[in-house]
Amino acid sequence: MTASRGVGDLLAMEGSHPDHVITFDKSKGCYVSRSVGVLLGVFFVSALVVTGLLVFYYAPQKRDLHHESLLLSSTQVTQSTERKPIMGRRRSSNSTKIPASARSNGTNKRLAGSRTKVTSTTRAPTILLNTTTEAPLHEEMNVRLPRALKPLHYLVKLQPFISGNFSILGYVEVEMEVLEPTFNITLHIADIITKNETIRVAAVGDLEGLGLKVRKHEYDPERQFYVAHLEEALQQSHKYVLSMEFLGYLNDQLHGFYRSNYRDADGTEKTLAVTQFQATDARRAFPCFDEPSLKATFEVYLARTTNMSSISNMPIIETIPMEEEGWVWDHYDTSVPMSTYLVAFVVSDFASLTTTTANNHTVFRVWAREPALQQAEYSRLVGPPILTHFEDYFNQSYPLPKQDMIAIPDFSAGAMENWGLITYRETAMLYDPRVSAASNKQYVVAVVAHELAHQWFGNLVTPRWWTDLWLNEGFASYVEYIGINHVEPTWQVMEQFVLNEVQVVFSLDSLESSHPISIPVVHPDEISELFDRISYAKGASIIRMMNHFLTEDTFRKGLSTYLDAFKYGNAEQDDLWEHLTQAAHQDGTLPLDLTVKTIMDTWTLQMGYPVITVERSPDGTSASVSQERFLLVKEGDFKSSEEYKWWVPLTYTGGDDSNFNETRAKVWMKDTETLITIQSLPTKDHWVIFNLQETGYYRVNYDNHNWNLLIQQLLTDHTVIATINRAQIIDDAMNLARADQVAYDTALEVYNYLGQETEYVPWATAINNLAYLKDMFSRTGGYGALKNYLLDILVPLYNMLGFIDSQSDPLLDQYKRQKALTWACELEHQDCLQNAAAIYAHWMNNPDNSSIISPNLKSTVYCHAISVGGEKEWNFAWNKYLKSNVGSEKIRLLSAMGCTKQVWILSRYLEIAFSPDSGIRKQDAFRVFGAVAANEVGRPLAWTFLQDQWDTIFEFYGKAKSRLIKSATSSFNSVQQLKELRLFRREHLQDLESVSRSVQQVIERTKINIAWMTSNYQVIVNWLHKNGYSTKLSNA
Repeated sequence: MTASRGVGDLLAMEGSHPDHVITFDKSKGCYVSRSVGVLLGVFFVSALVVTGLLVFYYAPQKRDLHHESLLLSSTQVTQSTERKPIMGRRRSSNSTKIPASARSNGTNKRLAGSRTKVTSTTRAPTILLNTTTEAPLHEEMNVRLPRALKPLHYLVKLQPFISGNFSILGYVEVEMEVLEPTFNITLHIADIITKNETIRVAAVGDLEGLGLKVRKHEYDPERQFYVAHLEEALQQSHKYVLSMEFLGYLNDQLHGFYRSNYRDADGTEKTLAVTQFQATDARRAFPCFDEPSLKATFEVYLARTTNMSSISNMPIIETIPMEEEGWVWDHYDTSVPMSTYLVAFVVSDFASLTTTTANNHTVFRVWAREPALQQAEYSRLVGPPILTHFEDYFNQSYPLPKQDMIAIPDFSAGAMENWGLITYRETAMLYDPRVSAASNKQYVVAVVAHELAHQWFGNLVTPRWWTDLWLNEGFASYVEYIGINHVEPTWQVMEQFVLNEVQVVFSLDSLESSHPISIPVVHPDEISELFDRISYAKGASIIRMMNHFLTEDTFRKGLSTYLDAFKYGNAEQDDLWEHLTQAAHQDGTLPLDLTVKTIMDTWTLQMGYPVITVERSPDGTSASVSQERFLLVKEGDFKSSEEYKWWVPLTYTGGDDSNFNETRAKVWMKDTETLITIQSLPTKDHWVIFNLQETGYYRVNYDNHNWNLLIQQLLTDHTVIATINRAQIIDDAMNLARADQVAYDTALEVYNYLGQETEYVPWATAINNLAYLKDMFSRTGGYGALKNYLLDILVPLYNMLGFIDSQSDPLLDQYKRQKALTWACELEHQDCLQNAAAIYAHWMNNPDNSSIISPNLKSTVYCHAISVGGEKEWNFAWNKYLKSNVGSEKIRLLSAMGCTKQVWILSRYLEIAFSPDSGIRKQDAFRVFGAVAANEVGRPLAWTFLQDQWDTIFEFYGKAKSRLIKSATSSFNSVQQLKELRLFRREHLQDLESVSRSVQQVIERTKINIAWMTSNYQVIVNWLHKNGYSTKLSNA
């Protein structure tokens, strides 16, 4: 983006020069005509090129590909290439021969780094040029590949110079089937220099012949296309092979084929090479058909030095010595058909632990840095039984002979489901019970289960296009809970699902600027925005809802037939709906005149969700039930929102004979129905509850009488109501109050029973909802009263649980203590702050004793000890961060250091977070920023830093990061802050294009907060005053 702005400025300056003959003027200098200027420019560029070529070919040199890529011509190359035999042979899709290129001394020599004269190249230009395939404007551009060709098989050979200049010598062969005659072969390519004189096209069966003549090579930078224009057409139904040599680069941007660094036990810096291809970055490693529907088989050769090892999707079948001393080729078995984004390889000096699944079907290995290898033991223990359980759950065997999982020091995502080689961020795969908290343990098993679920949903069956990304992520996000529950059945994760997924995504999906789960994708830049809570958590939530209204048996039957029908292929959501419908009709769980598509299209093709309003009759025995889209604020033309309607599975029970386990729909509310009547409810003296176990993706509102009955039941005996429904009542009441659909008097009365509550999920729901009030009040005169009210709720829980942790307690009890202590310290409860400071000081006096602070309490102790401390406490944490070998501990320390109240330390912290070689990894800079932004003292500092240093941050990441904007503005609630936010968007409109939806959501949230302050701030203040919490000063 910076380069393109520079080009624009240059063109603007160009247009201001006079178009006259050469003139001289003492005050104005020398001017030349445009034609003369162009001539001089051509001469100057030609001289530079000649000089560069002389230096390149005759000066002693160490090849630096990154520098070289800046020198090579970026113009479109047109050449007439003499037809030559295809370079080397390959294993075709129906052959098992080892390619001659793999055994050829000449080929090995070229790929081992010897200099080959390059007569012409094609690479991504640094400025936009006119080419015959130049695309129209972004929003009009068709970025899809032509449909004339289908890839069948790739042979990929890569030699990354990990210890050298980070260049990659590459060779690729692509076997293609012709679906319709064409004169062009179009591949994706990015950050790669092609050696055009090596590019050959030949028919399968005539690979040793002259091949087809390539008359022109072309690169389309906007669409990242390489186009080979042929003299003669490729014939329909025939198969051809395109081969080429190319040069690549191990970047440090955490995508494509990139490099990661770490220091070993003695401080020596080590480098490894790793891939991250989803969504559109396989093209940065090798030229390919980089779309998910264009599946093919892959045969990979990786060159490495003998002191390192390599892994890829498939097992190694042979290791071949290279002519260059100390180098070998690892040759991998041919893969199953798969999408390019699932191809993966790693070259490292890592160590591994090996086991097998219970049925001895799959070799299972976990990889990590040697000093961290034992931290992979928990992943090694839970991975195989989860994999085996999923084989049974999906009734589909895992198709590969091995499964590798590797923890990468530098990794942009949490993990990536590459088939047979799952890559993880260290915190997502490594767990040390002596240092890591219980929540870290659950995070590890959750991510492992999520990625293993992808081996079926995403890998075996892949969406045809990114529009249905949610089929990948939504299913994996739901099924991960099934995997966790299998290996850790005491953790009550199915209860946690409502807290972690449903209630979290409800917040985002209640915005006008939300989006449907299934959303058309036109440009690759739009794909990254789909990796949000809607695709993951809403996707998981509606799948859970579907599981309950179809029943578990029918759901699994439909999944099994779907996976079997589309394995190794691609599908769309309608394909899944068809198989689930067939199963439902066979089992009688849906009427024959109702399909899953009819129901689920209302949940996937439109955004948002309904609030179901239940108005009971005077005698209570019937109720009018209506649906309406739930929005936190209804603004603008609300009529359009009133047109949103869903097929809603209504489940309910009554206080006279409650049954919370019947989660199949008792009544279907159709998308054509605004209001229905339900009969046979209990009398008016008994409550009713709708949405049992919160399995439906909707909120529920009641008439005042029923709300009062529920409040009384909670006070009398809350255990009569199921745990999840207690959490649902709290969450619905508080959010309906935020949306002005329920009075805050009613919502806050629900909290009166909490002194009797013992379960974690209702407590966590209650506290999470109070966080919004705290954020809105934090810079107002009413905060003191609210703080005293919150302390009255939380101190009894704090006193009951105590500051001493017990890791032998049930997991949810550990979480409950952690939550209580965090909030007590956050609200400046003196006993909590004194305990935190004392334990931290004890640790500072005994820095080598890692057992002083319980892992579950570290986040609270670190943060609040640093908050009340000074530079000495902060520096101690920084040194511990630098020395720690445990990823979760490093992250915990990074977050805690953002808690200091010292403004100068916070400023310095922000500066070093976005500086190279600061000791903070690029992937973790956002954590530093988020920690500072969450700090009352640091919040305005973070927002100012983001505005002032935007260009630096943008260059640091190479793109906009919406997460930074969200964390800096999460508590904005004033008109002035809204003005600043809108100005920020206007000033950086081009940079923010790829995160435009997220920015719009931030603006909408700010407007919602402003509206809330106008409508509810004084209401809450008055309620607090009425209930004995006031900070009014005496005027006497």
